[in-house]
Amino acid sequence: MLLLLLAIFVAASNNVSAQTVDSDTVQVKIDQYNKLISQYRYDKPDSALFLAQQGLSYSRKYKSTNGQAMMLNQLGMIDDNVGRFDDSRRKYLSALALYTKTANKKGMAAVNIRLGVVEMRKGNYDKAIEYFLQALQISKANASKPGEMEAYITLGEAYAGQKKYGEALKYYKVAEQLNAEVPFSNLSLNLFNDIGISLRETNRLDKAKPYLHKGISLSNVKQYQGLNITLTNTLASVYAKSGDIATSIKLQKQALEKAKKINNYIRQIQTLTGLATTYSRIDAHVSLDYWQQALALSKSKGAHKEEIDELQAIAQLYKLQQNYKAAFDAKERQYELADEFFYKKMSAQIASLQADYELNQSKAKVEELKFANNKEKLERKITNVFLAGLCVVLLVVVFFYFKTRQLNNLLNKTNAALNESNTVKDKLFSVLGHDLRSPFISIINMLQIIDEPDLTGPERDKILEQLDFTSRASLETLDSLLRWGQKQIKGTPLNKIEFAIEPIVSRTIHFLSGVAEDKAIEIQNNVAEYVAVVADIDHFEFMIRNLLSNAIKYSEYGGNVTVTSNYNRALKQVVISVADKGIGIEPARLNNIFNIDNISTRGTGNEKGTSLGLLLCKEFAELNGGSISVESAPGEGSIFSITLNAGSIS
Repeated sequence: MLLLLLAIFVAASNNVSAQTVDSDTVQVKIDQYNKLISQYRYDKPDSALFLAQQGLSYSRKYKSTNGQAMMLNQLGMIDDNVGRFDDSRRKYLSALALYTKTANKKGMAAVNIRLGVVEMRKGNYDKAIEYFLQALQISKANASKPGEMEAYITLGEAYAGQKKYGEALKYYKVAEQLNAEVPFSNLSLNLFNDIGISLRETNRLDKAKPYLHKGISLSNVKQYQGLNITLTNTLASVYAKSGDIATSIKLQKQALEKAKKINNYIRQIQTLTGLATTYSRIDAHVSLDYWQQALALSKSKGAHKEEIDELQAIAQLYKLQQNYKAAFDAKERQYELADEFFYKKMSAQIASLQADYELNQSKAKVEELKFANNKEKLERKITNVFLAGLCVVLLVVVFFYFKTRQLNNLLNKTNAALNESNTVKDKLFSVLGHDLRSPFISIINMLQIIDEPDLTGPERDKILEQLDFTSRASLETLDSLLRWGQKQIKGTPLNKIEFAIEPIVSRTIHFLSGVAEDKAIEIQNNVAEYVAVVADIDHFEFMIRNLLSNAIKYSEYGGNVTVTSNYNRALKQVVISVADKGIGIEPARLNNIFNIDNISTRGTGNEKGTSLGLLLCKEFAELNGGSISVESAPGEGSIFSITLNAGSIS
């Protein structure tokens, strides 16, 4: 019956001769088409499509450019409603071109809004915001307050779609101010719904309810029943979030009855899925029934995107009920639909683009060949000679540039190596000339004195003790010097294995116990037995021995030295720390403490050092894939920490 009435309406519209119809009559007829399409777009999309196509033909027949743009915009919205976003975008772009041709600012702003909505539904929020800002600029230039309001609303929706609700509310507040200056329309109802959603998502539920109640009250008329349903569903979601499931379900059932009454299938699907989501919290069987109803309605209307979403939810519910066969069937149907209506379409579009690209390439090639064949021979010769000469000059310049750059790099490397060699030489002669020569002279002198017959037993014991101390210190200096020299000349051999560190720490403490006892220093070993690292065991023992020796050297008489380990499970690293309460290190020396430029200071017992030990510790730690660091303050002591990769048994 409806289609018959529409056919009569169209026939009556087309019976009028083009020569007898003025532009005002044409525009009135187009406005009638537009009103009917808007009325049927949601509840009778097939009828809306029929009217839009007829309206487009009518507009073309009577050469109404704005009428064609209006019908293309309607056709775009019809495609948009069923998820045919690429088709809708093409129609919107055609409508925009026509509105631009006639300088119809209102139409241009409206179509920019629709293009932004399509991009937003595809997840392209940046592109959507560009279209909305363009619409806002056009409406401001046209002094259209309703246009500005709609642009601010959609800008808020773009940010809300990205879950940036704070930003969204800023745009909604501007739109709310404009709402007070313009006549009441569906924009006001959309604004109240959007504000309610953002307040709901930011848990300001009590503030959301007044906006939604106001919108429901204002929309309780025939022309706004669709928005009334949407506002009711949003209010239901607010009650659901606050824990009032009963009120939420009651509101959604009221919305569903209204949607059925006005035969608006989009609102029905929206409400059915809302009820399914709400019931999923309390009754999975009822939830599944609502999902099935939504699926059947989407299928009957060809809403494939909604079908895919509903099948996904149904599969999840079946899985929770351990009905794995039904879940598998739903999932398989979901994939079939996605493949049929999205992926195949995408492949066809790619193939079409590829064909267009190849065709354009062929055309460009033909044009290029034509241009080349039309060149004068003399011009070609002159050009070729000039290019050849230019290439020769460029090659010569490039050759000399890279040659000069290579020589400069070589010179810089040579200078750096020479400076390093001079530093090594100066350090070597400093150690040989002072730190080793002086102790050996002292040893010779003590050996000469020890044979004196006038010495008493206690005096001879004291000299022997001093001789032992000086010999050990010299040996330690020589050992560091040899290791450092070997690394400079040959490099350091590396034999990384996994080993527990506690036995090595204990052995090193025992080795240095005599030195510690001379200064009444207590060494505490707090290293866990299960901690292991992957490193060269000789390098590790050297680093621990050097750090412990330094801690003893710079601790006061009766001091305390502590060795601890800390296993970082997340980073799979072990940190071994040697802490003392000695004299500490000046801040000015901390930056160079591990460098070859570092100058060693005497210990609390006037002990000497070479500063090579810490340099080697740094190099050994880095060679084993780790690092070394220090924390110190004058008078408060020092903490040296070695970080190494943890072993599997840690």
